[in-house]
Amino acid sequence: MPNDPTPDSSLARAVFQPLRPDDPGEVGGYRLHARLGAGGMGRVYLSYTPGGRPVALKTVRPEFAQDPEFRRRFAHEVANARRIHGLYTAQVIDSGADAEVPWLATAYVPGPSLQQVVREHGALPVRTVLLLMGGVAEALQAIHGVGVVHRDLKPANVLLAADGPLVIDFGIARAADAVALTGTGFRIGSPAFMAPEQALGRPAGPATDVFALGALAAYVASGTPPFGEGPETAVLYRVVNEQPGLDRVPGDLRALLLRCLAKRPEDRPAPAEIIEAARTHPAVGGQLRFADDWLPLGVSTDITRRCDLRPHLPTAVSPASVPAQAPPGSFGAPHPPTRMSTAPAPTPPATVAAPAPPEQAKPRRRRRKRASWRAVLVVALVMALGGAVGGVLLVVEADQILGDTGTSDDTSPDTAASTATYAAAYTETVLTAPDDSYDFDITSGTLTPARSTPWAVGHNADGFLSPSDSDASITPSGRPTPAECGAAIDRQPATSLAFGDLPAGRAFCVRSRSTHDIAIVRVITVADSGPVTISMDYYRNGN
Repeated sequence: MPNDPTPDSSLARAVFQPLRPDDPGEVGGYRLHARLGAGGMGRVYLSYTPGGRPVALKTVRPEFAQDPEFRRRFAHEVANARRIHGLYTAQVIDSGADAEVPWLATAYVPGPSLQQVVREHGALPVRTVLLLMGGVAEALQAIHGVGVVHRDLKPANVLLAADGPLVIDFGIARAADAVALTGTGFRIGSPAFMAPEQALGRPAGPATDVFALGALAAYVASGTPPFGEGPETAVLYRVVNEQPGLDRVPGDLRALLLRCLAKRPEDRPAPAEIIEAARTHPAVGGQLRFADDWLPLGVSTDITRRCDLRPHLPTAVSPASVPAQAPPGSFGAPHPPTRMSTAPAPTPPATVAAPAPPEQAKPRRRRRKRASWRAVLVVALVMALGGAVGGVLLVVEADQILGDTGTSDDTSPDTAASTATYAAAYTETVLTAPDDSYDFDITSGTLTPARSTPWAVGHNADGFLSPSDSDASITPSGRPTPAECGAAIDRQPATSLAFGDLPAGRAFCVRSRSTHDIAIVRVITVADSGPVTISMDYYRNGN
């Protein structure tokens, strides 16, 4: 197969994705050769140093790049990250904090992530889990030693090499906190591996990373996250209020993992204690050594095959995305393009969800005289999927299924919900108000000072406060659709939104009387005089 980039072209296609038309050809003097993946913070590309060593170059999302506070924090965190020289961390090589689109280059690790390993090989044995915990704990010592907190330690951010794990993306998530507070639809961290204090919007410290390490180790040892799967709001509720599910974790690991997963930060062990507990465990024989047999054979073989790709690193690009000649100063020798599959390879789930801009909403369609099978199918799919597709623009077209045979645009309020076309501005945006001096601004999906914006949900010691010029209703389902919200408001509008009627997991709807836009608010945690955490969806009425 003379046109294949390596003897194992299928593996090469899985690791290296061709550049797409919207990808740059060069960033900060580094010529880009392939995509390595994409995530909540941005995209990751393959490039080379001037001496020919491969590097992973990450560009941040445009939403982050436009925020001045993000840029300030990004520059600060990158400077700190360059001071980290742990043997279990991927070294930061270069950065462009002042570039139009900020970027960061780290040493390229050819091994798979823990997320990929568990997905492809299943749970790992106890000895491997203990070695991983010791290596990652040592990485946390190096990270915390320069005053950095990772904040997003998860299986996708731990790469495996033949000589141990390597932690990536340390500290950079903190730079995005500013966008999480001032932007829309962003949350820093992955719910299944977030500590309770993160889920509640409280400050993160070194113990936050220890909780994430415990959740990561439980996932690796059992094949499932310790707080289950499902909608993010449900996972966050379990993180804050329930004990981890460790039934599938080997018994001789549970005591250590339970200490790491303690709800209170002060009850969790320090990284040095984790290293000592792993070293003295009978399964490792009194010493932590990453010998040739520290990983199961199938995983070791996968790492070896990936390393064998290094002499054949592809330069395949989309012709439309890169100039015929690299810009002056670009690193990496030019090579003839290599044929690669243009089918997009799977990428990890994003840590945060970006809201679809309003202009991306589908144009309003002309109302039909009766419901079509397409509309019924769309509504059924939306009801089945609920908000699990958070952050993706979702248009729900609700035809007049019952009784309406007219074509006039003059729709009475009683039938408005059943004839509306809703576009999701954002979904599953998690917000925490530390006290009743903050409101949940529906339009922007952010926290705002109380009574500073007209369309916002507030709260007091007794319950939630619906905005003026709006109607509300408490729904039977925790995941109602916009059409169900409209119907509930028409049938049984709420006179109050008391905390006693809205336990965790329950939802209420708010509908503007002027625009008929709808907000769906799901309760995560409530406190009479403390923080209140909710998840909010906002749907614009296209009529």
